[in-house]
Amino acid sequence: MLAAFALTASTAIAADSAGAEGTVTVREQPVAAEYAAYAQVRPVAVVPVRALEPGAVAAVRVEPGSPVTAGQPLATLSGPEIGALLTGRRGAVRSAQTRLIAARRTLAAETRQLAGQLSTRQAVAAARSAVAAAAADLQTAQAQLRVAQESSVLRAPSAGTVMSVDAGSGERVTAGQAVLTLQPRGSLWLEATYYGRDAASIHVGMQGRFEPASGSDPVRVKVASVFAALAADGGEKIGLVATGAGSGSGPGSSSGSGPGSAARPAPAAPWLNGEWGTVTVAGPARRMVAVPTGALILDRAKWWVLVRTAGGDRPRAVLPGPTRRWDTFIEKGLAPGQQVVVQNAYLEFHSGISRHYTPPD
Repeated sequence: MLAAFALTASTAIAADSAGAEGTVTVREQPVAAEYAAYAQVRPVAVVPVRALEPGAVAAVRVEPGSPVTAGQPLATLSGPEIGALLTGRRGAVRSAQTRLIAARRTLAAETRQLAGQLSTRQAVAAARSAVAAAAADLQTAQAQLRVAQESSVLRAPSAGTVMSVDAGSGERVTAGQAVLTLQPRGSLWLEATYYGRDAASIHVGMQGRFEPASGSDPVRVKVASVFAALAADGGEKIGLVATGAGSGSGPGSSSGSGPGSAARPAPAAPWLNGEWGTVTVAGPARRMVAVPTGALILDRAKWWVLVRTAGGDRPRAVLPGPTRRWDTFIEKGLAPGQQVVVQNAYLEFHSGISRHYTPPD
């Protein structure tokens, strides 16, 4: 998409002060570049909530679009696999408890015998080590049981919104299969695609604004990343994030029509996933000359203007750039101070044709 531009000073041209009839004297003015493109709000990343063990979905407690908090139960699993796992882990806990009880009894016996000189300090130390090992085994077995119990309940790893439910109640799932997909809170950004010279002009840190197609308030944004890879259509993608409140000129100011116009503060992403709109990024200002758009003449796929010289009006090929109201800024072909014909320029340019043209009877 071609860049649009906003004039940062007063009008770019003025009537010829010398009074030359039908001409204007072009003057140089600072112009701030604005790069516009279509953009869509997308999640930076999504989080799949996966089954830790194979089983069947017993119940899904949320729906797509439901807000969730970190640790909130989202679904439960059941089935013979989970039942067998829980039975085995509970048996391991009971076995560890039995070993710990036996080790403590042995330690107590060795301690009593040591008092009656019927045992040794080495035997008591070994009994204490056995108690410590049995206690550690019990803690491990209990932790494994808690993990098995938690594997039957799928919880939200972070606060966010349910994007999709990928398995319904009664459906069998395998270990590692996604049952739900979450969009973490605050993980949205804008993705836009720029082409040609516009793409080469965008860099990280540039600021602008996003105007939703829904007509809601604009949002101040900042370029967060440039993908530095061309898509199949030849465009280059950039990522933009919402920025906070600001003041002054430039992006985020309270007046104007470009990225510097009023936009709501955005401490958190104030948009919706999938929302479309137009993003406009402000570039550095440069000095250009402009002519009234009516002075431009298209001939043989080129743009021309008539420049008034001492030897008469001469055609000059120009490269038009951005426009503002009734003026067009010129990329190259004109210099400040030159006089451009604006009155009957098209007819004068094609005067050779008009002289040989005979209206029909």
